[in-house]
Amino acid sequence: MVEPPDPALRSAGHLQDGDLLVEPVLDVESLSTAIPSRPRVRQPATSPGIAYKPARYTLTGLATFYDHGTTAMRLPRGTIIRVCGAGGCVERVVTDYGPSKRGGRLIDLYRPDFFAVCGCASWEGVTRVTVYVY
Repeated sequence: MVEPPDPALRSAGHLQDGDLLVEPVLDVESLSTAIPSRPRVRQPATSPGIAYKPARYTLTGLATFYDHGTTAMRLPRGTIIRVCGAGGCVERVVTDYGPSKRGGRLIDLYRPDFFAVCGCASWEGVTRVTVYVY
């Protein structure tokens, strides 16, 4: 146990356990009626959602499915993208160069990803998507 300092080592004006601190602008009578309390800070409610960093740019067009990964005509391999459609969103990395410009498609998605984004029936083959490029 550490001993408290003896009176010779205490600084001038030190506080004792029973000392009362009073603001210089307040009088003693008003202090006895209302002792100020700690201020309360109102915090905004947190949301359970997901926060994404802003995309560098977005592309809107048609998507189809492809059984060998995610391909995109206008994006280089390794680009991180988020594809959103009527059924939801998926985040993927572009694995190869994709559909030709002649077909009017923007991106080919892996089949399970396509139906997760599409939210459409299994016989559908094309859906409108927005691609967020990071």
